Amino acid sequence: MNDWTSLADALRLGGWVIYPLTLLAVLALAIVLDRAYALWRFARMSESNLAGDVENHAGYARLASIHEALPQRHALRRIGRLFDGRAPLWQIEARLQTAATAIERDMSRGLWLLETIVTAAPLLGLLGTIVGMMHSFRLIGGDGLVNPAGVSGGVAQALIATAIGLVIALLALFAFNYLSRRIDRLMDELESFSNECLGEMRLVEERNADVHLAGQPGSARS
Repeated sequence: MNDWTSLADALRLGGWVIYPLTLLAVLALAIVLDRAYALWRFARMSESNLAGDVENHAGYARLASIHEALPQRHALRRIGRLFDGRAPLWQIEARLQTAATAIERDMSRGLWLLETIVTAAPLLGLLGTIVGMMHSFRLIGGDGLVNPAGVSGGVAQALIATAIGLVIALLALFAFNYLSRRIDRLMDELESFSNECLGEMRLVEERNADVHLAGQPGSARS
């Protein structure tokens, strides 16, 4: 109980700057939870998703339906449905690039605000420091200290605002780097999966072309 009372007193001493810092902390927490859920729900990869599916769907006529058990907006499902055996390879590659850009944009939604909080929180803490020190200096008269309690309160306000701003910035920075790394890893996995599928499609087309040439009249004599 005493710890909570001390925390409440510290926040009260922090002054008005505590309110925008609290808003930034709530925004950062909301963004981190939202992006963590999005990555877990719509971007979770497993070895069973990425391996063995290509070989089991020769011709790629059914490649779009291999991940029907995944959520509708799952990144792998959005990529898999683009492999249509009736479409030319150049068109599939163009669709893949567009889909990859859209997936990266969706997964990164809100991270710009988290990055902004990393910079804004320490600056707000610094602003609180300046305000607190100015308050302390105003209480120092020409004949010495007029109100020692007020001076110490201003110094406490300055230190508390700075500390809270730095803590928010550090936590937001760690979360931003982790989420960014997860998104980069997701894009690498999708690129590897797409390249594997495209390679298999090229191999199938080459085999079909060889069979077609072998079946033409005069091919055996040549």
